[in-house]
Order: sequence, then C-alpha cells, then structure tokens
Amino acid sequence: MDIANQLTLALEQAFGPSAIIICLAAIGLNVHFGYTGLLNFGQAGFMAVAGYGVASIVSTWGFSFWLGLLVGLALTVVLALLLGIPTLRLRADYLAIVTIAAAEIIRFVVGASSLRGYFGGQDGLQQYTGSFFALNPYSSQMGGLGLSWSKADFWIMTVGWGLVVLFSLMIFLLMRSPWGRVLKGIREDEDAVRSLGKNVYAYKMQSLVIGGVIGGFAGFVSGLYQSVQPTNFATDITFFAYTVLLLGGAARVLGPLAGAVIFWFLISFLDNFFSAATSGDNPLIPTALMSHQQASLMRFVFLGVALMLLMIYRPQGIFGDRRELAIDGR
Repeated sequence: MDIANQLTLALEQAFGPSAIIICLAAIGLNVHFGYTGLLNFGQAGFMAVAGYGVASIVSTWGFSFWLGLLVGLALTVVLALLLGIPTLRLRADYLAIVTIAAAEIIRFVVGASSLRGYFGGQDGLQQYTGSFFALNPYSSQMGGLGLSWSKADFWIMTVGWGLVVLFSLMIFLLMRSPWGRVLKGIREDEDAVRSLGKNVYAYKMQSLVIGGVIGGFAGFVSGLYQSVQPTNFATDITFFAYTVLLLGGAARVLGPLAGAVIFWFLISFLDNFFSAATSGDNPLIPTALMSHQQASLMRFVFLGVALMLLMIYRPQGIFGDRRELAIDGR
C-alpha cells in the first residue's frame, strides 16, 4: 500500500475545488449560525438557486454568463427574503424547518421532468462556463511539492480561494463593527438587544441575506467544477458544511477554512486507504471483516465517531471558543 501516494491525493482534494465549495457554504452558515444563532438547514437551496440561475440564463435563455451571475445572486436574495419574512419573528426551530423544506422543494422542482426544457431534469445543465474558462491564464497542468491539478481545476481554485479570502476578510471586518456586535448580542439574548432599541428582525434578515449570498457563491463554484444537477444540491451538502463549521470552530473567521481542509483531507484519505486495504489478492483487511464494496462507507463511520468525540470533549471545535456557543433559541 502506497501511503505517500494516498497522502498526496488527499492533499490535492483538501485544497481542490470540492473543499472550496464546502468552505464557502460553511462561511455563509457561520454568519447565520455562528454569529447570529440562526438555524439554516437549507444552505444547499441557496447554492441551487445561484447555480441554476447562472446555468439556465446561459444554457436555456442564451444570455451572458456574467448576467447569469447577477441573476443567481438576485435569486439568493429573493430566497432569503421569502424564507425570512414569515419565520424570523418566530422561534429558531421554525427557520430550520422552513429552510430544509425549501431546499428540498427547490431540488425536486429543478429536477422535474416537466421542466426539463428549462433546467435539464435529473441530468442538469452543461456547457455554460465557456466565458469563465476563456479567461483562464494557465496553459498547462499546475502544482508543486508533488501536488498537481489540471489547468481548469487550478483556475477554479485560484478564483475560489480568492473568494474565500475575500469573504473571510469581509466577515472579519463586519464582526468587529457595531453591526457585528449586535449580531452576537442577538445570538446570546435577542430580548436584551431588543430592549436597547435595536430592530432584531431587520438584523436577522440582513444576516440571512448575507450568509445566503455567500452560499450562492458556493453554488457558482460547484457549477464551474461540475455540471449543475439536482444531486449536487442534496441535503447532505448542508450538513457537510455544518460539519466543517463545527470542526474548525463556529464564530471563528478561519474556522470554515480550516474545517474544510481537514474534513476533505480525511474524507479523501480514508476513502483511498480503505479502498486499497480491501482490494487485491491478499487484502490488508480480510474480506470476512469488510468487503471492497463496503470500504467507501467506512470514511463516514470514522468521521462520524470522530465528530461525536469532538462534540463531547471539545464542543467549540478545534479552533473555536467555548464562550461563542451561547445561542438563544427563543
């Protein structure tokens, strides 16, 4: 078993486009959950409307890719308003129920066969990224230190990690402003913030919109890396983003970034390790204990156990602060 090669492949995944997608989704959830205490279980819905917004504008309607980006961002704002207006005056669990239901509704609608002419059905939409890749400055495979990516993936990584840095800097500045301190106050005790004359409902809505727009950029990157199709925006994407957020540390600017790199490294390494350990004529793990078909599931078992232990012994995450866990669920 070539452990060095498996580590190399895992590092490529840890810094590749897949990690960027989850990282951006987690940054948006950090605004919602980490700083404001909003339980958004439908981040995949914000990703879907943004991804399908740009894909359908180009593939279905024949307009510019850049116009599609604006349409996708506008749709994330509209979705945030539609979800927030009826729920943000209520308890936190109402927003959780509405967001996860909305994300599933969006996924089933865009995958419906009756709307195949607009959204491509279960096959999704393709061939809409030409304008983006036309700007690619790389002419060959890129990498270093034993790592390598295709020129298309490296271009996505350049833009994607640039967005991560940009949004991390924006969150850093926002959360140290009076506006950000009000959000933290809402997370801890919104009645106390309301008693000081602050419009709690308006602040929650602003947080929902900002986090949703950041999630929309995760949908854009997902659409650039792979075709836009319903399976790419399933509910597990939202919970992967929560895992990344909790792993790195909620209410920490770099928590989503660190969590995404660690999470995707472990996912990839464990997948490669168990796949190699159960293959060949003399597998490292006997077939009586685990078959090759079962190997791919073990990564989720190990990560699930690790996350449980993390929540028991360090609930604030690897880089988090226990004092940031005070969330008012009323």
